[in-house]
Amino acid sequence: MTKNLTLLSAAAFVLINSSVQAQTPPIYSWTNLPKIAQPTFRKDTVNILKYGAKADGVTLNTKAINAAIVACSQKGGGVVLVPSGLWITGPVELKSNVNLHLKKAATLLFTTDKSQYALVEGVYEGKRAARNQSPISGINLENVAVTGQGIVDGNGDVWRAVNKGQLTESQWKEKIESGGVLKDDGKVWYPSEQFKRASVEGKSMLLVAGKSPQDFADIKDYLRPNLVVLTNCKKVLLEGVTFQNSPAWCLHPLMCQDLTIRNVTTKNPEYAHNGDGMDIESCKNFLIEGCTLDVGDDAICIKSGKDEEGRKRGMPTENGVIRNNTVYNGHGGFVIGSEMSGGARNLFVYNCTFMGTDKGLRFKSVRGRGGVVEHIYAKDIYMKDIAGEAIFFDMYYFVKFATDGERDERPVVNEGTPVFRDMKFENIVCNGAEKGVFIRGLSEMPIKNITLANMVLQTDKGVELTDASGIHLDNIQLITKSTKPVIFVDNSSNLTFNSIQYNPKAELLFDINGERSQGIKVTNTDTTKATTKASFNKGAVEKQLMLSAAK
Repeated sequence: MTKNLTLLSAAAFVLINSSVQAQTPPIYSWTNLPKIAQPTFRKDTVNILKYGAKADGVTLNTKAINAAIVACSQKGGGVVLVPSGLWITGPVELKSNVNLHLKKAATLLFTTDKSQYALVEGVYEGKRAARNQSPISGINLENVAVTGQGIVDGNGDVWRAVNKGQLTESQWKEKIESGGVLKDDGKVWYPSEQFKRASVEGKSMLLVAGKSPQDFADIKDYLRPNLVVLTNCKKVLLEGVTFQNSPAWCLHPLMCQDLTIRNVTTKNPEYAHNGDGMDIESCKNFLIEGCTLDVGDDAICIKSGKDEEGRKRGMPTENGVIRNNTVYNGHGGFVIGSEMSGGARNLFVYNCTFMGTDKGLRFKSVRGRGGVVEHIYAKDIYMKDIAGEAIFFDMYYFVKFATDGERDERPVVNEGTPVFRDMKFENIVCNGAEKGVFIRGLSEMPIKNITLANMVLQTDKGVELTDASGIHLDNIQLITKSTKPVIFVDNSSNLTFNSIQYNPKAELLFDINGERSQGIKVTNTDTTKATTKASFNKGAVEKQLMLSAAK
């Protein structure tokens, strides 16, 4: 009997231990990157021509394309082929087990007739909102793809407002002649009077209790759709296609799992308001590789919901690999925020080039967002002609959103306090930027434990750290136009500067400010090259700066 009990206990221990191990999430690293499952499709091919589609640039092919997709899915899936040609269409709804394949020289051009786009429930800037139906969409699908070498064009110019200052004289004249209306001061063009009224009056698009999408018919023209929205889908592939001229965001995978975006081009005019390249929101296990982005807002952007609604959703964007991408115009090359209330973690960014973006690596949030962003890694990042900062963290992102609601902005730690911590960026070269590194946390929640290593930053200004803790700079060469100071510190603690190289005869190496600035260590750095090693202001004390002799 005792022997049997012992055996049962041992078996139970093995079972419980196995269950615990099975539930333990993997620990990701550069040698153990997240793995992304790929979709598979039958080879059976359905040509949209069979369903009456015409590539004459006039015929509306919405019914033909959607009929082909439905028929293909109902037969077990396969490929829906869009041959070369100019195909005018309304909204296209994807289905499970279908690969919508655009041949080279095939263009899906979405109609400018906005009556073709139904009012639907959507998610925009992290919150439930009324929207026009997206040109391409899919909900609760598995094994779904848009591939090929063709173009998906959202005809975004008919949807977007634009400021006069964003266009040349001839572009502005052309815009006015196309129709639409002007703001009373003549400085903004709107697609319609309805759009103008909603914008000027600050109309809300949020779907609050008791509201349905149809209740927003009086501002329908204002509710610009994202070009491609895939919601709660598994095994998604976007490959080879050019997605351009989106009314709002270009690519928006939402709550998807096992997502691959490969060799895709996203293209929007520089003046495209909210013209993001790709916004990966609350997705798990994803790969973005070999893509080219040239857009009007953030390029590759990580999001996870906004404020209380995002925290309730509780779905971080996690386990992602972003590699071998090139970004031209954009507000940021790789971005997290500001709608990141569900958090983000285990993201690996490498072998990427940013050419002329506003910022390079960009992290942004604000009091009231909440969410934890952690375990973010970047290496082998190459930047040129960055308008602002090469590496940028800011917890004071003050921008008025159409989806804004009430949020707690008190300087206290609560569920609305954003947390950014535990990241490492290495092997980064930047040739041209306003500032090399800018980190600004909150007084109640500093940005914590960020390691920056092996960098050459040629910038106007060097490094600025405010309300930061556990920041480590190792083997950083700062080639700056301004050297007063090279490094600015304000109320930041437990900082390490190892092997810092800077301009000979720099006016001031360290400008230390604030009584909370403490535990600042400088090692393997020749501080004698600077005219003045350090200044201490606003309560900062000299003993908190610890200098070790250079080797």
